[in-house]
Amino acid sequence: MTQPPHDEQTAASTEELREQVEETRKELGQTVEALAAKTDVRARAQEKAADVRAQAQERAADVRAQAAAKAGELRAKASDVAHQVQERLPDPVKDKALQAAEQARAKAVQAGHLLQEKAPEPVRQKAAEGARAARDNRALLLAVTAGAVLAWMAYRRGR
Repeated sequence: MTQPPHDEQTAASTEELREQVEETRKELGQTVEALAAKTDVRARAQEKAADVRAQAQERAADVRAQAAAKAGELRAKASDVAHQVQERLPDPVKDKALQAAEQARAKAVQAGHLLQEKAPEPVRQKAAEGARAARDNRALLLAVTAGAVLAWMAYRRGR
């Protein structure tokens, strides 16, 4: 008779032998399933694609969050610069800028009335969006205008 390996227990009864056979069948079934899963290239490719898609979505969300944060920082810096420019402008330049802004506002109102009378609806909608943006960024628009006037005056003095 042959000797069983030392790491396997010998079955003392037929019942234990049946249990060992059943356990061996379960292990063999699990091994076959694992091998079948490894050879199913389509399923593995779909799993990999799903993983890559999830990673890409996470990365896109991170990039969007970073971009939003950076945009907020840039807006704050632009606002600070605008305030600094306004503080350093001499009163005559501020007065000229205010007059220019008032004239621009009056012309815009006049153009708005004309636009309402003659422009098609999509054009009117775009104009309304532009006007809203200008109103929302009034301080920045005024600072840029004042900076432009200041640059123009400096250029004229240098001639």
